[in-house]
Amino acid sequence: MKRRVVITGLGVLAPNGNSVTEYWQALLAGKSGIDQITYFDTTDFPVQIAGELKGFDPTDHFDRREARKLDPFSIFALVAAKEALQHAGLDTGGYDPDRVGVMLGSGVGGIQTLEQQHRILIERGPRRISPFFVPMMIINIAAGQVAMHWNFRGPNQTVSSACASATDAIGIAFRMVQMGSADVMLAGGTEACIAPLPIAGFANMKALSTRNENPQSASRPFDKDRDGFVMGEGAGVLILESEEHARQRGAPILAEVVGYGATDDAFHITQPAPGGAGAVKAMRAAIQDASLDPEDIQYINAHGTSTPYNDKNETMAIKAVFGKHAYNLKVSSTKSMTGHLLGASGAVEAIASVMAIKDGMVPPTINYTTPDPECDLNYVPNKAQPLAVEAALSNTFGFGGHNAVICIRRWIE
Repeated sequence: MKRRVVITGLGVLAPNGNSVTEYWQALLAGKSGIDQITYFDTTDFPVQIAGELKGFDPTDHFDRREARKLDPFSIFALVAAKEALQHAGLDTGGYDPDRVGVMLGSGVGGIQTLEQQHRILIERGPRRISPFFVPMMIINIAAGQVAMHWNFRGPNQTVSSACASATDAIGIAFRMVQMGSADVMLAGGTEACIAPLPIAGFANMKALSTRNENPQSASRPFDKDRDGFVMGEGAGVLILESEEHARQRGAPILAEVVGYGATDDAFHITQPAPGGAGAVKAMRAAIQDASLDPEDIQYINAHGTSTPYNDKNETMAIKAVFGKHAYNLKVSSTKSMTGHLLGASGAVEAIASVMAIKDGMVPPTINYTTPDPECDLNYVPNKAQPLAVEAALSNTFGFGGHNAVICIRRWIE
């Protein structure tokens, strides 16, 4: 028998907020976290902007010695997990550690450590490579660190499906709780990708916005003048729990995960399939898995990257799935404010979807000034809007043709 899966805790680190409260208030206010890159000298880079975390100091959470043994992507995951556990009331126990698991997504893992240690190898030789290099860099280590930190001995895996990673992680964690493999899963994603190599690589493939002079207006999903996405960093963690387990311990229930759909375009390494064919199938699968009709959905947190191909194809896909109801939907891209957190994007966007359901407000797509005739839906332009959201989709699509969609619904006893 399938168990109901509820969300009882949230944790966020995002370019526009270092907690769920800060992040959500920033989204509703239309506040961007995108600015000039400060982590390294961008003089020779065609792209000089990104969504860095603001005012975040690892030593507020770890002593310096411990922090030096962790890549930032693991640090971000641990901090977001701590907030989520506190939010859910699980930070002081109330669970069987053998029945609690961790499922995180990441696109590039410990790439800052990889760059740093490669530089040491070239400049100072192999004997100077840190013995902590491998366990700091490998992509599964963030999930492993979370488990070790809190002694969670249940299923522990890392999903890497490019920009769909966190949504796939949430979807797979949902299945594990639903089918009884765990009572509680920490699910989400983490990414610390603002480093010279990723910025140069994405810039040279012409995927990034070059609006260096106006950072906060650079990410403009669905706008006619969009010219590429903006890189962001951070982490999001959701506590997924069986309804029975949550009710037994009197946990606050924020919403319910009811559907998950995943497909692949099998079309092109970077471009979406024509008409968003794979996205269509993933959205339909999530809605069907939720035992809902398309007309039951009120809000979509879109993938909405601010790239010419994605936004047009996602719009076409939404219209293919929803027909006339597409024009009744509120569709917004919070990437307009956070930038694109790659493998963590699906987690912070799922959290925005939960908060939209909880608070009856949908966040805006900022920087929407020039309508694109090929993108003709209601993208909640520039200002948050009140809406009683009963059910929402969170869309993520990634290089390699990965498509992942989750359906989140208001919890009804």
